[in-house]
Amino acid sequence: MSNPLSAGATLHPLVLPARADAADAGEFRELAGVRNAVYRETTGRDERPHPSNDQPSHREGPVMTTVALTITPLIVPETLDAPDAAEFRAYGELNRRICEEEVGLPDLAPDAAQMLPAWHDGTDTVNTGFVARHGADIVGMVTVSYAQEEDAHAAEVDLLVPSEHWGRGIEEELLALAEREALQHGRRVVQLWSLHRPEEGERMLVPRTGWGRIPATRLSDLLESRSFTLEQVERNSEFDLRADAEPVRAMLAGALAAAGEDYRIVEWMMPTPPELRAGYAAVLARLSTDAPSGDMDFVAEQWDADRVVRREARITGAGQAVSVVAVEHVPTGTLVAYNELLIGADRAGVTHQFGTLVAKDHRGHRLGTVVKCANLLRWRDLMPQSRVVSTFNAEENRPMLDINEAVGFVPVSYAGAWQKKL
Repeated sequence: MSNPLSAGATLHPLVLPARADAADAGEFRELAGVRNAVYRETTGRDERPHPSNDQPSHREGPVMTTVALTITPLIVPETLDAPDAAEFRAYGELNRRICEEEVGLPDLAPDAAQMLPAWHDGTDTVNTGFVARHGADIVGMVTVSYAQEEDAHAAEVDLLVPSEHWGRGIEEELLALAEREALQHGRRVVQLWSLHRPEEGERMLVPRTGWGRIPATRLSDLLESRSFTLEQVERNSEFDLRADAEPVRAMLAGALAAAGEDYRIVEWMMPTPPELRAGYAAVLARLSTDAPSGDMDFVAEQWDADRVVRREARITGAGQAVSVVAVEHVPTGTLVAYNELLIGADRAGVTHQFGTLVAKDHRGHRLGTVVKCANLLRWRDLMPQSRVVSTFNAEENRPMLDINEAVGFVPVSYAGAWQKKL
């Protein structure tokens, strides 16, 4: 079922004027007044809107775009072949375009077919989106996602404005809209990720963790101007699946010997066999609590066998394939480590490493090396057409990065994890 906010006809589009004193600016001035009142109520301070790229930082009053915009909810179709699917297909294309423009890696982004199942099922995460148009042309989008755990405080935002439309205030309006949406959904924290090339820039940014650094970009400048904090840097690395496999085999053999007889490999292709779902759910839940995340406000996720089934239905329903290699602690019969490799319907495309985790109380036995190496070797046989594996790891997660570097992963881009308390 489509998200209830996806029916654009149920909401009156907000027309953004070119100037605050324009003939059609009354509605927007009224909105700005409401926005300022909300800001005063929640912070105790008068609002001081942040500038667009071409305007001075001391300017008071609502942010003005240099183009007249219409912003409407993103329409979520039942299928991508439905008559109303064009907008969602454009969302998928824009997602990939942004990754291409920012870091030259369009395959970092899932396509529309891969995203649609998650927008239909809001049991665990509710997704909402908005489309900005200038005339008939889509000039940007923003999505806001809400984890459904009872104690979740954060909204996750993805801001999608292509280069040709950046700098006219569109990005500011969409980000401000996302913040208002978060407040209306009872969230007091907004999180957003930026992409960065692996190069030195004129100004380098260091996160609060102190690990890693990224070059400043237009997006990072915007986030800083709106009081977001860079909390963490993640490294995006790639592994060449066509490289000689012998070093990986040797690493796996050494790691298995070090782990000893208390640990054994368990592997499967999604969907997970019924007898493994509860144990898999338990180790998946550890990812939200055991993985390094700096001061990002991540909720402890609640997992059970039913949530595993829902997640895998969303993944496999889009034609994706996932190999899971886990480690069982033999004395207790519990799963204590896992690695997932995923590929889209195009089996010659980029492989993505999804989750990788070793439970805290079982670290020090080289189980991370076991699951990574075993799955990479298995994947070469399962998906011989795929040429590369892409993965993200926090820069402070040196144990996992040490494994990646030893295996042969090389950095290709970076991501900044940003957070703002509303």
